[in-house]
Amino acid sequence: MKVIICGAGQVGASIARHLALEDNDITVIDTSTELAQRMDESHDVRGMVGYASHPDVLAQAGARDADMLIAVTHSDEVNMVACQVAHSVFDIPLRIARIRKQAYLQPEWSKLFAPDHLPISVVISPEVEIAHSIARRLRSPGAFEMVPLADAKVHLIGVHCTNSSPLLNTPLRRLTEMFPDLRAAVLAVFRDGTGFVPKGNDQLRLGDDVHLVCRTADIVRVVALFGHSEAPARRLVIAGGGNVGFNLAQIVERHMRGISIKMIEGNADRAELISRSLRSSTVVLNGDALDHEILEEAQVGRAETIVAVTNDDETNVFTSLLAKRAGCGRAITLLNKTSYAPIVAGLGMDVVVNPAAVTVSSILRHVRRGRVAAVQTIGDNFGEVVEAEALATSRAVSGPIGTIGLPAGMMIGALVRGGDVIIPTGQTVIEPHDRVIVMATSDLVRKVEKLFAVGLEFF
Repeated sequence: MKVIICGAGQVGASIARHLALEDNDITVIDTSTELAQRMDESHDVRGMVGYASHPDVLAQAGARDADMLIAVTHSDEVNMVACQVAHSVFDIPLRIARIRKQAYLQPEWSKLFAPDHLPISVVISPEVEIAHSIARRLRSPGAFEMVPLADAKVHLIGVHCTNSSPLLNTPLRRLTEMFPDLRAAVLAVFRDGTGFVPKGNDQLRLGDDVHLVCRTADIVRVVALFGHSEAPARRLVIAGGGNVGFNLAQIVERHMRGISIKMIEGNADRAELISRSLRSSTVVLNGDALDHEILEEAQVGRAETIVAVTNDDETNVFTSLLAKRAGCGRAITLLNKTSYAPIVAGLGMDVVVNPAAVTVSSILRHVRRGRVAAVQTIGDNFGEVVEAEALATSRAVSGPIGTIGLPAGMMIGALVRGGDVIIPTGQTVIEPHDRVIVMATSDLVRKVEKLFAVGLEFF
């Protein structure tokens, strides 16, 4: 597959890394010579310097025979024009654009992106995606990851192993014996910064970060088995009234009743606008989130959760620390710089949200071929959890799972058949139209696509 990526920032670079591992032909365009050269030197991709919306630049990038254009520059307008040129001049079949300005995304302007206007195949709004991602974490405070799959019949959960978990030092194959009615399967474990796809004899240890899939009805019980019994937030403080904070407040107001919100916003005009746009029960404070008096006015010490989503990573980290020191139970912290992650992990941050990772997962869902319905990246380029539909002619339904020959690093965690959730064994046979949840390390994702493709050989 030949892909042109416009923008070599965190999102563009992450997508390029994912797709390059699968032997795709990738060209990345950026106006920064440094970023383009970095792509050229550090990944198996071609880095180009130029304006991604210019036809001559796209032509040099190979647009005449490209299969896909992904526009993720920092400019919405450049992304939109790049998609227009890709369609009108080069007839590139799939055009994905990141659009950040909420003014473009209002329902009343929905015709803007129609095929005969601005022909964008898929619009990705990072701020909206991030807000929904945080809202899901608010519903289950014991988890650091919470992603619905298969029409929300199952969830991908990330949870930290505490010393009160009865699952510690127990072979994973025994979990079915210990909890026969529990529909859950461990997909990936991160230990001391290193991830692996576990086998039946592997054991969980104190401090592990575990990614698992489970039946939605079992979420509370599963989280409790890892030693978490945190109550959902009733008092929420949001530091930062930008697009992420504003969208989150709207989601909470509409769908999570019983939660009182206090928001801190540093810009007076923005605070006034937000105050007029949200319900009167939401209190908007104009001030610095690092100011002790503002935090006291927000009653952060009585809040169960603080969500720090300003545009500054350092502000988010220190606001979270100050809130927890004041007595706040849980901190959800937005962090753009991935280099900070190892540092903040030991500072008491309960949940760290990486905007680039959320956006990459959203985009990869549309990049994946075959009957792929959802994609969630796991770790820093470690792997992906893929939801795919099995077809009658795909390799996945050729026999019991144990006979398919899945390589190490790939596992099938769950099947959703009608309304039933099945945690499969080696004897389980996948049936046509099953929704299948697969974990695969990054080097094996292409094999997942082939496993569920129509009439293609798996190996």
